[in-house]
Amino acid sequence: MLGDAVSDERPGRRALILVENLSVPFDRRVWQECTTLRDAGWEVHVICPKGSKRDTEAAAVIDGVRIHRYPLRAATGGPAGYLREYGSALWHTLRLARKVGPVDVVHACNPPDLLFLPALWMKRRGARFVFDQHDLVPELYLSRFDRGADLLYRAVCALERFTYRAADIVLATNESYRDVALRRGGKRPADVFVVRSAPAVERFRPVPPEPELKRGKPHLLCYLGVMGPQDGVDYALRSLAKLRDELGRTDWHAVFVGAGDAFDAMVDLSRRLGLSEQVQFTGRVPDADLVRYLSTADVCLSPDPRNPLNDVSTMNKVLEYMAMGRPIVSFDLREARVSAGDAAVYAAANDEAEFAELIALLLDDPERRARMGKLGQERVSGPLSWSNSQASLLAAYAAACDGRTPVSGGGPVRTRKRPGS
Repeated sequence: MLGDAVSDERPGRRALILVENLSVPFDRRVWQECTTLRDAGWEVHVICPKGSKRDTEAAAVIDGVRIHRYPLRAATGGPAGYLREYGSALWHTLRLARKVGPVDVVHACNPPDLLFLPALWMKRRGARFVFDQHDLVPELYLSRFDRGADLLYRAVCALERFTYRAADIVLATNESYRDVALRRGGKRPADVFVVRSAPAVERFRPVPPEPELKRGKPHLLCYLGVMGPQDGVDYALRSLAKLRDELGRTDWHAVFVGAGDAFDAMVDLSRRLGLSEQVQFTGRVPDADLVRYLSTADVCLSPDPRNPLNDVSTMNKVLEYMAMGRPIVSFDLREARVSAGDAAVYAAANDEAEFAELIALLLDDPERRARMGKLGQERVSGPLSWSNSQASLLAAYAAACDGRTPVSGGGPVRTRKRPGS
C-alpha cells in the first residue's frame, strides 16, 4: 500500500537534477544517482518531463526525492518538431527551477546538449554545474542521420562545446566518454569523473525458468532494450533469418522486450522476413515479466552495430544480461568488450552471418553458456557494481562543492513510499 511518512531531514546541501528525454524514476541511472545523493544527506530535486503511462503527476515526493514534472510532446516532423520540443522543455525547466530556488549543484543530464542554458542561469546564482553526459550527441546525430557536414551537425557540435565550457564537473559513463571530455571538451582530468551505469540488483534477480515462454521450442533468445534507429534490432532480425534459412536452425523462439521509435518498423521487418511465428514483440513490460523472460533465456542478443556512437557507448542491456547470468552475442564494439569481457562472444562488426553462427554455437554448448553467465554476474557484482559508481559520484560532488558554503537546507520531507519499497 502507499503510505506517507515524515523523515528527519537536516538542513544541508541541495541538488537539482535536470532531465529532458525520460521521466524519473523511470530513468534508472538518474534514479540511482538521486537515491545515492539522498543517502549521503543531500536534499535532491529533479525536473523532468511527465511519462506517458507512469510518472504522470506534476509533483511528487518519492522516497525523499522531490520530483517536479512538466508536460512534453516528443518531436515529430523533423527539425521544427525538435525546436518545439526543446523550446518547451527549456521554458518549463527554467520555470520550475525558479520554484525550487537556490541550490548548491545543478546537475544536467543529456541529451540534448541544451540544459547548459538553465544551468548557466543557476550558476549566476551561486550553483555549481555538473554535466552528466549520457550520450555523445554529435556521434548520436551521425549514427542516426550520417550527415557530418551539414548545418545541424555543426550546431550539435557547438552545443556540446558550450556545455563542456559551462560545466564545472563532468560525469562520464565510461573511459571512452572521459577521453572525449578531455580531448574534445578541453576539461582538466581532475574535473572529469567516470560514473558507470550499473543494474539495480534488486531489479535483476533470477527466478526459476518458465519453459512455456519458449513456445514449444528448446531454446529462448532474448533482446531487451530501446528500439531506435541505432539500436540494431534490424541486424538481430536479419541474423535470425540467417540462423533459420542458412544454418537450418528452427529450434528457438525469440522475444524482443522494449519499445522505441523503430518498434513498428521492426515488427514489420519481422513479418517481411517471415519470422512472425518465431519472433515475439512484447513492448515494455513490468519488471516481473522482464525477469521471467531473462531467467528463461538461453542466449541474449546485443546487436548494436558499430557506428560512431555505439563503439564508445556502454549498453545498459549488456550489463542487465550479465546481472541475470545470461551469455551474450554482440558485435565487436570497444566498450562492449570493456563491459562484458568473456561473458559475451563477438561477431565482426555488423556481420549478420557471423552473429547467427555465434548464436548457434552457444545454443549447442550449455556448459559454455553457464560459464559465461557466471563470469558476467561476477563482473556486475565486482568491478562494474553500482557501489563503485556511487563512490565516484560522491567524489564528483565533493569536488564541485569544495570550500563552498552550503545554501540553506529545507525542512522535513513527506515521503511517498513506492509499492514494494
